[in-house]
Amino acid sequence: MQTDEKAAAPSALARHRVTIVAVAAVLFYLGFVQYLWGWRQILGQWNEIGYGPAVLASALLVSTYFARTYRLYDYFPAETKGRFVELFHVAQVHNLLNIMLPFRSGETSFPLLMRSEFGVPLLHGTSALLVMRLLDLHALLAAGGLGLVAASGNRALAGAVWLAFLLSPLLAYQLKAPVLALAKRRLTGKLLRITEGLEDGLPASTLGLVRAWGMTVLNWGVKVLVLAWVLGLMGVGPIAAAFGGALGGELSSVLPVHAPAGVGTYPAGIVAGAVSLGASTARPAMDILGRASVNLHLILIISALLGTLLSVALSTLDRLRRGG
Repeated sequence: MQTDEKAAAPSALARHRVTIVAVAAVLFYLGFVQYLWGWRQILGQWNEIGYGPAVLASALLVSTYFARTYRLYDYFPAETKGRFVELFHVAQVHNLLNIMLPFRSGETSFPLLMRSEFGVPLLHGTSALLVMRLLDLHALLAAGGLGLVAASGNRALAGAVWLAFLLSPLLAYQLKAPVLALAKRRLTGKLLRITEGLEDGLPASTLGLVRAWGMTVLNWGVKVLVLAWVLGLMGVGPIAAAFGGALGGELSSVLPVHAPAGVGTYPAGIVAGAVSLGASTARPAMDILGRASVNLHLILIISALLGTLLSVALSTLDRLRRGG
């Protein structure tokens, strides 16, 4: 009997296959960067521009985590009232898992964490996350579009189109009732469940959407501006290419094909985005872009770790203040 149970139990290799793949991917990436440029040359870029910008960029990126948390705080007011610090910790754990785990598997932690810590029903947490991710994608594209506006020959027209796109969620929300009613009459099965999930995850009022949309735009606007600024400091140009690199890197992180900690995929997204919006493909320029993409990825990982450490420190201080 015991032998049968042992035979049925998964092997150590099977149990830890995700961890093994993740570690192997990271080690391969570290070796690849060392072979291509050498880590001394990669980190040497900071000697050229100074470490002040790195500190400032990290601080600004960490500040965006508070905007994200406030969006959650406003999205679940009944469950999270008076518990902003705890919610900030949950948001940072979710963010870190999202970055470190492959194939967007870290997303599944959000509804589970919200249920265990705040009693949010699993379906409501999942559907709200889906709506927020759609807002994220829209705001990310809008933030990246600033580079196109800056590089446009007709900035007035480009700016008007960009503004219309930026405001589109607010306009679309006014049509939600008839559109959702029509969709629920026409759809069946999985598509119907997705539609009902979207409806459940939408804010109850226009004012609620405005607040969620505002925090989303603030978060991604600051983040993309900071990332484009850092790329520009490292020699990536023109300005549209710097915005394209910032947009490409972030888009790579929301796609299903996301490597552990974004190793390889995030820098590749930066390079692809920058080249698509005008970065030179000459070897010297590509060399600068490649090194800059690795450094930008490092700043993002460091910022996520700093945000998590800050959330632990704030949670500890909050417990001490409450006498827990």
